Amino acid sequence: MTETQHVIALNPYRKGNKGKVFSNSMAVYDKVIASPEIRKMIQQIRGELPIPKVNANDEEAVKKAQDRLKSELPFFCPHYGIFKNNVRRQENAQPESFMFQTIIDVDDREYVDKAIEKARELNCSDSIWNGSLLHLCYSARKKLHIGIRLPVGMTIEETQKAYCEALGVPYDESCITPERMIYLTDKDSEIYRSKMWCAVLSEKEILMRRQAYLDRGLTVDGRSGKVNSLQFKVNSNGKNNENNRLSGNDGNTAVSAGSAVQPAQPGDSHGADAPHIGHSGGNQDAGGLEAREKNLIAFDLFTQAAGLGGMEIDTVGSRHSSLLAIMSAGASRVMEEEELMKVVRVKMPSYYQENDCHQLIHDFYAKYADNTKPMSREVMRVNALAEQKASQQVNSLQLKVNRADGNHAVQSSNLKVQSTGEDYPDPPEMPKKLPKLVELLISRTPEIYKPAVAHAIFPPLATHLWKTRFRYIDNVEHEARLMTLLLAGTGAGKSSVNRPIDFIMEDIRLRDAENLKREKAWKDEMLRKGANKDKRKRPENLIIQEIDADMTNPAFVMRTAEAQEHFLYTSLNELDQFDALKGSGSQQFRIMCLAADPGNKYGQTRVGTMSVTERVTIRFNWNASTTIQKGQRYFSKVLTDGPISRINFCTIPEREIGEDMPVYGTYDESYREALRPYIENLNKVTGLIECKEAFQLALKLKDENAEFARLSQDRTFENLSFRANVIAYLKACVLYVANGCKWEPEIDEFIRWSEQYDLYCKMRFFGDMIAKENFMAEKSSKRGPQNLLQILPDNFTAAQLLAIRLEHGLDAKGTDMMIRQWLHRNYIRRAYQYTGKRDSCDSCDSFEKLKYRHDGMVIKS
Repeated sequence: MTETQHVIALNPYRKGNKGKVFSNSMAVYDKVIASPEIRKMIQQIRGELPIPKVNANDEEAVKKAQDRLKSELPFFCPHYGIFKNNVRRQENAQPESFMFQTIIDVDDREYVDKAIEKARELNCSDSIWNGSLLHLCYSARKKLHIGIRLPVGMTIEETQKAYCEALGVPYDESCITPERMIYLTDKDSEIYRSKMWCAVLSEKEILMRRQAYLDRGLTVDGRSGKVNSLQFKVNSNGKNNENNRLSGNDGNTAVSAGSAVQPAQPGDSHGADAPHIGHSGGNQDAGGLEAREKNLIAFDLFTQAAGLGGMEIDTVGSRHSSLLAIMSAGASRVMEEEELMKVVRVKMPSYYQENDCHQLIHDFYAKYADNTKPMSREVMRVNALAEQKASQQVNSLQLKVNRADGNHAVQSSNLKVQSTGEDYPDPPEMPKKLPKLVELLISRTPEIYKPAVAHAIFPPLATHLWKTRFRYIDNVEHEARLMTLLLAGTGAGKSSVNRPIDFIMEDIRLRDAENLKREKAWKDEMLRKGANKDKRKRPENLIIQEIDADMTNPAFVMRTAEAQEHFLYTSLNELDQFDALKGSGSQQFRIMCLAADPGNKYGQTRVGTMSVTERVTIRFNWNASTTIQKGQRYFSKVLTDGPISRINFCTIPEREIGEDMPVYGTYDESYREALRPYIENLNKVTGLIECKEAFQLALKLKDENAEFARLSQDRTFENLSFRANVIAYLKACVLYVANGCKWEPEIDEFIRWSEQYDLYCKMRFFGDMIAKENFMAEKSSKRGPQNLLQILPDNFTAAQLLAIRLEHGLDAKGTDMMIRQWLHRNYIRRAYQYTGKRDSCDSCDSFEKLKYRHDGMVIKS
């Protein structure tokens, strides 16, 4: 007879990271629930034992402490046995590890006793619930968890609703998510456990259950959605065994759905070698895989950064502090908890054998690990250096192997090192059906450049509008203020936007040419007249919309004043040409911000009679292009000051090396004539334009962005989406007016894509930089100066002090000086192991505090 096998997705730690679970055997589960520590926590949560340092007469304080203790309990996920990369997310739940079981949560004490009896009764009934009972257990607050097997073909949600109805208890919709977690309780809280609880079903039964889901149009784990490459071919005759295997956490096949995972454990089984709650829950060797070379190198570099270079870090008495200092220096930022475990096993083999090592690593990650926070510049530098050194080692090794084989002509493919990180996803794909004007303007553009051109056409189109306003969803009237910046690599084809812009601006340039002649004639006349002769005033109606790239700030103000509320426009080959406008400060960034704001005011006041003194409303549309790196540098000092959110960004994807050169179509008279009606429509419209379709689209896109922001919890995205939605709305209005104030169905999809593309570029090129800037500002405002001596224990080592310094953003170099100052001022005294060197303090040195002790004493030296 085949022995029943079990697997459980479990985080066995106290204060465990809620985003992490590890696939384990039931032996680990049994070890955790039998732990005296868990038993004590459950008694404290239930009020059976007092909680230290909590006033038992203060009900609110007791409840808060009990809630805190409950949140610190280990937990497991009942629905799936494996989560990709051990990350507890819905999308990471591996379909092939679906357990076909769920847990009913009876969250009202008055139902508990009745529910226990009813569950046993249903288990013996002639209904679909016969034999379904797998587990009965009191929850942390002495309520009830009922584990049951899903009836064949029924989903988690359907099972929860039907069983709760049969049980006579309220249904809880929060219990049906794939990643749902359940806090563990002690062994005494377990009422009943079937041998099939968390069991891997037989291969035959798994095939039957998956087929039942597929027959309903569901995925093999009973989720709604299209069956895709993640799903499996279900062969009713059972021959296709390879399609029914559980996938390991590293993406490799782990075990067959019907084969052994771990020997079955009885309810009271606690193997002598089962991991303790403080250990890594069966994963402390991280699946037996060796540490990556890059991470070993990074660990050494962070050891040096922590000031421990050349020291023996695996020495009893200092190894705890040494590892803490190395993690604080940045090792924890560049590798996951399991990967660091592998590295420590190599670098600190003696300490790795101790429970304290595993608990220290886990507690550090639980408290400080946050991948949403940006890395410091130093951590990024060390990480890049480690990647480089690891790459060089691989290349060197490959070269030696090839030479040993006699293959001296080493091929580039042999030297290729696979990147550990995933490439940034491709930008959103442009819709196939486009508004007629957009389709026309990009019709001569090679395919690779079309998305960039589709964005670049809007500033020159909008420049034709005069005194034309559109009411946005916040009831503020906007003119079509549009600025587009193309970021792409060197030689990517940034000039592809120029020809469509030239044709769009043709009529404005003709009028500008006439007015430039008038201005030049007036200037020549002024030069011919003497200083005392009467001089004719500057010509009227001198509207010149396209300005020069090197225009100074006073000239910009004068051109704006003379434009009579027309838009100014420029097209820059390089972004830094804006520097001519900076004036006495960084005025170019202020102009960028004001150019997008309705009703802005800008100008200058000068004493001289010949100087420009004007106060104007900026109407300034522009196109510019630059490389990605230059663009990031240019805006690096104003990341959160407004320009980035107000500009529409686009890019050109990098072409494959050796790819054929893109070929343009011919921009001829037919192109010009086809464009003419749209330009005329833009020129003749004025006043407030109401476009209901654009208004409704803006509302819809605003809601879609808000939904994504809520799901991603990305504050940077949310902030950028506000202005991006305004830009998209104005583009829709421009297309509407250009089309003779007629809406096209294609505008909807195009504008949605346009906004998504804009946000994609902003997040890709500036997202991390903005998040880091916000984090640093938040960090600097949340914590003032702290007494570091007060934080340290009454007896501490130099390595512990170093770790505290690094945690508070101080460098390692100042540690020796700080110790000497504290010794000199009689704040501390040496305890043991003084090296005798005047200029350094060994990391093993131990010190005793004389002041600011935790016991309140003041010791005289």
